[in-house]
Amino acid sequence: MTVETVPPGAYQPEGFAPTVFPLMNNSSPNSTIRLYHLALSPYCRKVRLVLAEKRIEVELVEDRFWEPGSEILRRNPAGKLPVLRMDGRLMAESQAICEYLEETIPQPALMPHAAIERYEVRRLCAWFDDKFNAEATKPVMTERVWKKVMRLGYPDSRTVKAGLSAIRYHLDYMKSLLEHRRWLAGDTMTLADFTAAAHLSCLDYISDVDWTYSVEVQEWYAKIKSRPAFRSLLADHLPGVHPAPHYALLDF
Repeated sequence: MTVETVPPGAYQPEGFAPTVFPLMNNSSPNSTIRLYHLALSPYCRKVRLVLAEKRIEVELVEDRFWEPGSEILRRNPAGKLPVLRMDGRLMAESQAICEYLEETIPQPALMPHAAIERYEVRRLCAWFDDKFNAEATKPVMTERVWKKVMRLGYPDSRTVKAGLSAIRYHLDYMKSLLEHRRWLAGDTMTLADFTAAAHLSCLDYISDVDWTYSVEVQEWYAKIKSRPAFRSLLADHLPGVHPAPHYALLDF
C-alpha cells in the first residue's frame, strides 16, 4: 500500500505505537545496510532517495507483506514499511529514518541550518506524507495498483476520479510555492523535495500525473528526476503492472 502499511489482520492494541526497535546483537555497525521495502511505496522511495543522495550502499529487500511468510511484524511491531537495518538496529517510520540519516551522515545536507527553514521542510514533508497521500497517492494507487497486485477486486472508478482531481489541487499548491522558490521549501533542495517526488513518482509510474498542467512543477520534477539518486527508482518494475512509456525518460 502507499501508506506505511499495516498488513491485514495485524493485531494492534488501541494506543500501541512502538518507537523502540530491537538491537540486533549479531550485527556489527559495519554490517550490510538493508532496506525492507516495497517498490511503489512513496515512504520507501523517500528513504531510498536519501540513502542514494548520501551515497550509502544498501541492499534492497522487497517485503510483499500480504503474502504468507512475511516477517514484517517481527521487524516492526507496527507492521509498516520501510524498515531499515543499519548500525545494528532495525529502524522504522520513514521521516524518522530520514532525519536519523541526516543527523548521522550530514553531507550532502537535506535539511537547512535555520530553525524556521527546518520547520518549513518538516511542514512540507507532513503535507505530502499525510494530506497528499490521503487525497491522491493512497486512493489512486490502491484502486489502480494494489487491488490488482493483491487480488482484492476491481478498482472503484469514483475513488480514482476523486484522487486524480486531488492531484491537480496539489499541483496548484506546488506551483504557488515554486513561483517564489527554486525548490519547494526554499532556495536549496531538501528532504521536502524528495518526499514530494517520492509520491509523484509512484503516480507517474502509472501515468496519472499530467505534467503539462504546470510548467513550474514539470521543471522541478525534471531536476529531481535527473539526479543520480533517482536512477534506481526509474529502474523499478512491479510484476503485472507495467510503467508508463515516459516513466524512465528524463525528457518527458
